[in-house]
Amino acid sequence: MDQFSPSIVVLGSPGNQTVERDFSPVTQVTTPDKVPSLPSAKTRRKILHLPHSNAVILNLWVVTPLGVKDPFMAQDFVLADSSMVAPLCQKGYFPCGNLTKCLPRAFHCDGVDDCENGADEDNCGDTSGWATIFGTVHGNVNKVTLTQECFLNQYPQHCYCRENELECIKADLKAVPKVSSNVTLLSLKKNKIHRLPVKVFSKYTELEKIYLQHNCITHISRKAFFGLYNLQILYLSHNCITALRPGTFKDLHHLTWLILDDNPITSISQRSFTGLNSLFFLSMVNNQLEVLPERLCAQMPHLNWMDLANNEIKYLTNSTFLTCDSLTVLFLPRNQIGFVPEMTFSSLKNLGELDLSSNMITKLPAHIFSDLHLLQKLNLSSNPLLYVHKSQFGSLKQLQSLDLERIEIPNISTGMFQPMKNLSHIYLKTFRYCSYVPHVRICMPSTDGISSSEDLLANSILRVSVWVIAFITSVGNFLVIAVRSLIKAENTTHAMSIKILCCADCLMGVYLFFVGVFDMKYRGQYQKYALLWMESVPCRLLGFLATLSTEVSVLLLTFLTLEKFLVIVFPFSNLRLGKRQTAVALAAIWGLGFLIAAIPFTSEDYFGNFYGKNGVCFPLHYDQAEDFGSRGYSLGIFLGVNLLAFLIIVFSYVAMFCSIQKTSLQTAEVRNHIGKEVAVANRFFFIVFSDAICWIPVFVVKILSLLQVEVPGTITSWIVVFFLPVNSALNPILYTLTTSFFKDKLKQLLHKHRRKSIFKVKKKSLSTSIVWTDDSSLKLGVLNRIALGDNIMKPVSP
Repeated sequence: MDQFSPSIVVLGSPGNQTVERDFSPVTQVTTPDKVPSLPSAKTRRKILHLPHSNAVILNLWVVTPLGVKDPFMAQDFVLADSSMVAPLCQKGYFPCGNLTKCLPRAFHCDGVDDCENGADEDNCGDTSGWATIFGTVHGNVNKVTLTQECFLNQYPQHCYCRENELECIKADLKAVPKVSSNVTLLSLKKNKIHRLPVKVFSKYTELEKIYLQHNCITHISRKAFFGLYNLQILYLSHNCITALRPGTFKDLHHLTWLILDDNPITSISQRSFTGLNSLFFLSMVNNQLEVLPERLCAQMPHLNWMDLANNEIKYLTNSTFLTCDSLTVLFLPRNQIGFVPEMTFSSLKNLGELDLSSNMITKLPAHIFSDLHLLQKLNLSSNPLLYVHKSQFGSLKQLQSLDLERIEIPNISTGMFQPMKNLSHIYLKTFRYCSYVPHVRICMPSTDGISSSEDLLANSILRVSVWVIAFITSVGNFLVIAVRSLIKAENTTHAMSIKILCCADCLMGVYLFFVGVFDMKYRGQYQKYALLWMESVPCRLLGFLATLSTEVSVLLLTFLTLEKFLVIVFPFSNLRLGKRQTAVALAAIWGLGFLIAAIPFTSEDYFGNFYGKNGVCFPLHYDQAEDFGSRGYSLGIFLGVNLLAFLIIVFSYVAMFCSIQKTSLQTAEVRNHIGKEVAVANRFFFIVFSDAICWIPVFVVKILSLLQVEVPGTITSWIVVFFLPVNSALNPILYTLTTSFFKDKLKQLLHKHRRKSIFKVKKKSLSTSIVWTDDSSLKLGVLNRIALGDNIMKPVSP
């Protein structure tokens, strides 16, 4: 049946290289139900460096399920260094184990074997903490193979016997059956046993393991386990136990594992665990516990692992774990804990892993973890923490994994994580927080849809799009400005407005160009410089430039729309602006756009780093954790100014089309009067329509952020890098290339050029022939000229 393998952990450091070696398992450890890993704080490590060698000898005490060190199981392992030295890789790359090959960090754990030896797919998971370390079972030195022979003389028909072990699974039993007294393992899972009467197991003094899962046991007598002095493992999970009566386990002096998962137990006391002097692992997952007793471990002095997940525990006290000196792993996730006093964990000097995730903790004392010097893994995720102290994790020098997912940290800083030199994995709410932990090897989430830990622009699509759109936007708008300057338009004020609008769109092209440049600069090592980049002056200037471009563009489109609205809806009014008035209006629009973009620079205390919240420096600000001033001002821009402008444009075009419909019933003279203006309005409709396509996603994202709906980072990346700039790239086509005026001018230019070409060809056909006579007299030969009037000049005789 079930044999338990010892756990072998091999850790060493030859020279400056970290060595982690796993040994292939001899057998796979299986248990009838939940089997914890095999933890112990008493694992001994002795590292000996051999002279003149980089090899490492590790002498291990192997920990058995009973937590007993077996001298016959102690093994010496020699990890010899390969003759090939791992290459020194440039920043952003990692070596393929002992091969002279370096690969980008993005290739690590991507599911593809890029290294010949598979080194790029090793160590992919977070192996921090005692739970994971001891969860890997490497082999069973003292493996015992059971024979198929049964040594029991008495047992029920529908049971399976092998040596001294008996399985009676789904045997429709309503009581503990009578079996031979030499039984060592008894599995009665999935039967109909509802009660365990007095001394029901008293004849089976050699029992070491009992499995009673899925029986709906409601009552356990105080002396039900009387005489089971050799019992080591007891499973009572998935039953209907509501209470643990004092003294129930008093004879189980050698019990090491007690599993009480999935029972409706509402309360426990110290006396509930009387007699469990050797208890190593206690699991009460998915019960209904509301309160934990004071000095919980008083009757369990050697308790090493405790799992109380999925209960209804509402609070902890300073004395709850006061007697749990040996505790190494403590799981308390998915409870209702609202407050944790400062000295709650002060006695847990050996604690290696602590899980407080998914509770209702709003505040943690500054020094609550100050005594947990051996802690390797800490999970605080999914708690409504309002504040994290700067020195919250200052004493956790050995911490390797920290989980702060779904926790807002408004006061986040690099100093908050700097003391944790051994930290290798960290899990945060947003990718932006990862810029504050540049020394951590793996930070999750690894991307915000825009940037990744390696690159400013996370994927090749974004990188290519930035350069393509930057080129199209800059060149396209510059050509429009050039063409508009060369071709004289009838409406000079309108042409001036178009050129000013192209200038604003050109700024977007410049912004994207520099984003591409800085992406190339930080390629492969972005996380290391992310914070410096987002707080730098160039990033803020780029954000200012992008905001100036978008706001001036929106305001100009609104101005041009209103101008056409007045012309079409009120064709005979004197509401048209003159050239000087238009120039003043355009200057005012640029001044307002400059003011909107510059206001965040006036007070860093209120706005924070307004333009430095993401790698592309665009202030969309949809994260709830951001500064109130930044979020408020961003909402004011996008849902205030821009949304209002968008609604004005929509209303104006609805009114214009209604006016056009009425005009169609009027005289031809009136239609001719506004015919050109209608053509311009139709063209501007497509311009505004393209703007709507680009701006509606922004409005949706901002509204969702107001409703506190989480917005995926990939959506933001497409909005910032693609949707907004692509409008500036398309506008030159809509402004100029599609206008009837431009088409007519282009035809005229082409016709004029063609006429000039024909004239040059005809002119070249005109030739003069000069012939010399024998007497050296000059004779005029043939002079042929084809003139426009078809005049032909014939040869002239001398």
